[in-house]
Amino acid sequence: MAEAEKFMGSDNVEDILTKIENKSLKIESLIKPYKPIEAIKTALEGYPPQDEQCKFANWIGVRKALMAIKDVVGILRSLNPQYYDILMKYVYRGLSTGDRTTCDQCLKIHEKLTEKAGFGCILRSLADTVNTI
Repeated sequence: MAEAEKFMGSDNVEDILTKIENKSLKIESLIKPYKPIEAIKTALEGYPPQDEQCKFANWIGVRKALMAIKDVVGILRSLNPQYYDILMKYVYRGLSTGDRTTCDQCLKIHEKLTEKAGFGCILRSLADTVNTI
């Protein structure tokens, strides 16, 4: 997760937003040929800094990757367990939007992710107050 270090290493919001925009473009380029595993891995790499503008910009890219998932079970089977907790954090972020389409997709992911990763994944994602998204 070297991307996290890139985000954290820069204090300039404009530099961080540029990196997030590049990441978002990469996610889009992976979604078009339907490479959902690569898109979701790219989306989940690196936490943005605590700046709300950066968090929101990062969420836009992650949401694109989440909404492109058609086979949730297949994605989770292919995804490294190190990503489960952060994925759960983004699922809760999606549920908090109130957007019906986003919430429906996030509920599907939540169900399958809980089956795969267990209830500990939920607890860890809610209890982690340092790495907020």
